Formats: sequence, C-alpha cells, structure tokens
Amino acid sequence: MTVKTDSIDTSAATPPRGGAFAFAGLLGGNICLSLGAMLVRLVDTGPVAAAFWRLSLALPVIALLSWREAGGRLPSRRAVLVAAGAGAFFALDLAAWHLGIIRTKVANATLFGNCASLLLVVWGIVLARQLPRGWQALAILLAFAGAGLLMGQSYELSPAYLAGDLLCLLGGALYTGYVLLMQRVRGELGSWSALAISVPAGIPILLATALLLGERIWPQDWTVVVVLALTSQIMGQGLLIWALPRFSSLVVGLTLLVQPAFAALAGWLMFDERLGPIDIMGGMMVGAALVLIRLPSRRPRPI
Repeated sequence: MTVKTDSIDTSAATPPRGGAFAFAGLLGGNICLSLGAMLVRLVDTGPVAAAFWRLSLALPVIALLSWREAGGRLPSRRAVLVAAGAGAFFALDLAAWHLGIIRTKVANATLFGNCASLLLVVWGIVLARQLPRGWQALAILLAFAGAGLLMGQSYELSPAYLAGDLLCLLGGALYTGYVLLMQRVRGELGSWSALAISVPAGIPILLATALLLGERIWPQDWTVVVVLALTSQIMGQGLLIWALPRFSSLVVGLTLLVQPAFAALAGWLMFDERLGPIDIMGGMMVGAALVLIRLPSRRPRPI
C-alpha cells in the first residue's frame, strides 16, 4: 500500500541531498511496496489473514532492529499506549485495504491506498479552519476529480469494483489516523521502536477480524506470505524509513508514483487488468495530486 511508514513528511523544508545510493533505496522501497497488492491476490489465505501473517512474520526482525535502536531503554507508558493505539489503526487500515484489493484493480487499490499524504493535509486544513490555496487547492481538486473518474469507471465494470475502491480509500483514511498517532511518539521513540510496539498491537486485531470473516488462516504455500512480509513490511518500510529524511518532499512525492505504475504493470501481466483512457486519466490526476500536495503553498485564507 501506500508509503507505509510511520511518518509522512508534508513540510516544505528541503533536507540534505541524498545521493545515488539513498535514491536507489528510495526507489527500491517503493518498488517493494508496489508488489503488495499483487501478492495479496496470490496468497492462499483470506485477505485479512494475509495481513496477519505480514505483520507476524515481520515482527521478529522489527523487534531485533528496535532492540539495537533503543539500546535497552524502555519507553514511557504514554508512548506505549499511543503507539499501541496507532497499531490498532494500522491493523484496521490493512484489513480494509486487503479486502479492497481483491475487489478492484491492483492499480486502483495502490493509488487509493496512497491517499494518506493528501488526507493529512486536508486534516490539517480542517483543524486550522482555513481554506486551501495555491498548490494545495489544485491538488485537492485534482484528487477528487481523478478519484471520481476512477470510481465511475469501476462502477461501470461492476458495483463490486466500486466497493473495492471505497474500501481502499477507507484504508487510506485509517492510515492517516495511524500516522497522526505515530507522529506524537516520534520525539521519544525511534522508527523501529515505534513499529515494535504498533505491530504486535495490530496482530490480534487482524487475527480476530479474519476469524470473524470466516477466512482461511493457515496457508498451504508459505512462499507468498513470506515474500509479502519481506517486501511490504521489512524491505519496503525499512528502505523508506532510511531514505525519506534524505530527500525533499517533492522527490519523495515523485518516487511515490513508482508504486501505482508498477502495480498497474503487475495487474496487466498477472491478472490481465487492462487500463482504459479514463483509468489512465484518473490515475494521472490522482498521481499529480499526490505530488502537488507536497509542494510549498501560500498561506491559506481563514474560513
């Protein structure tokens, strides 16, 4: 899904230039994450059960990296509670997104799953009670128009496709709540330490949801679930957590578009999901919105 990291930088500040090695890590992280929707389609468990295994199999590696990062220091009770609450949001995000993946096109699922950066800016505008201006206003208009085109096209194909789009959008909204909570503890916890609390908090939620939905839990073929955990939860997040601080918001936004591009290619090659002109136009509009929302904008007008 979506840049599934524990924070999203929407500021206009320009960090130090990253260099070729860091840029390769940024691209590699996005490519790993772009495989997530395809892998969820290929697992032989239920979609929510796949999310359960994605976190469970990745937890030992995350715990080890957290121990090295924290050096044995214990977090405060407040940080643990906030990070655990973030983990609940992340689990519900994965449940909604994985359920949406099997109901819509892989490209749509990836695009809508990446709407958190846009929703974070919208949330900030709502809290500040100010009207967006400049690039922010254009990005929001493009996002709504592009999403409308994609969902209209989905409904023409099947109402089930539209339901999948909406579930993926719900996942993006839940991920926004996850990011907002994680940002509250990042002053005290490092990236891996925060993940080491949030991930185990989300695992029982995913297992309970999968059982309530009557999904198959235990896979016959472990290959796909192991690859899903490695690419989406360890390599994808790990590379992005490492590379994100080394680049400006604009560079991050542009490389984020690697995800829907690779997902669309995977959907075409693996599942014969062909994109029509309206799909391409809507996807380009949403993609442009995800880039523009990271650009500096003029001070918003009060509502």
